[in-house]
Amino acid sequence: MDQKEKITIQRLGDNQNMARISKVERSTKESQVKVELNLDGTGKIEVDTGVPFFDHMLSQLGKHAGFDLSVKTSGDVEVDSHHTVEDTSLAVGQALREALGDKSGIRRFGDALVPLDEVIVQAAVDLSGRPYLVHRQPEIVELIGTFDTTLGKHIWESFVAEARIALHIRVIEGRNAHHVLEAQFKAVARALRDAVTLDSRVSGVPSTKGVL
Repeated sequence: MDQKEKITIQRLGDNQNMARISKVERSTKESQVKVELNLDGTGKIEVDTGVPFFDHMLSQLGKHAGFDLSVKTSGDVEVDSHHTVEDTSLAVGQALREALGDKSGIRRFGDALVPLDEVIVQAAVDLSGRPYLVHRQPEIVELIGTFDTTLGKHIWESFVAEARIALHIRVIEGRNAHHVLEAQFKAVARALRDAVTLDSRVSGVPSTKGVL
């Protein structure tokens, strides 16, 4: 770990008592991030990253996944929003991985097809323990207000890297940039909602390897 980076992770409870809760603090010279995540929440969201459009997207992720999600980031947004968005996405990915614990009893796989007006997005996820992203979307305008839309894919790259999941996102149809990005967050949220769900028919870790 780089000397300039400090990461603190706390996991509360275990899968057996349903307390799938994690806290992550990530501190660098570019940002300070605090994330609290409850996989078995009710969609209670508190997000403040200093990047309003990104706040809106993270709120979609937590709400539609049914997670309780708290995110507080203080970053060098006076430079631009890249560091804040990247480091926050990494921390949210870490929080997901830690909250899942050993993944015993989960469904593991999830997928969703989500429309938003003229946009339709397909997302599929495997909580595999192996980071892999496939991302397909049409060209969209470079800015939504002041938000750099080229960060859209990078959010998922960062999230996947630390969550250690396989994630496929495909924008099947779309035109409006806001809708294109928002539908992705909603689709991923719904896919994650299924994948993290505890299934009474699953005994132990859902893998022939015995570990994920």
